[in-house]
Amino acid sequence: MTTPDEPTPEKPSGVPDMPGWAAFAVMGSTIAICEALGVGGGLWCDHEFGTAPAGIFVGVVLGTVLAVVSVVQQIRKYL
Repeated sequence: MTTPDEPTPEKPSGVPDMPGWAAFAVMGSTIAICEALGVGGGLWCDHEFGTAPAGIFVGVVLGTVLAVVSVVQQIRKYL
């Protein structure tokens, strides 16, 4: 319980009031979607252009980079 003299801690603006498990579920979903898009795009490129292993490799790398950037942005909301 706070006394009238103590300032109440302010919550940073823009941070949703989400339980911990929901925040981790959003991060996990973000990673899965980014990887799926990267793999799907790589498979499509391999099929369309005949660049068999190169397209999937580039797709996985780009999906991973996108996933890391997205999760870092989500984590920065809580720092």
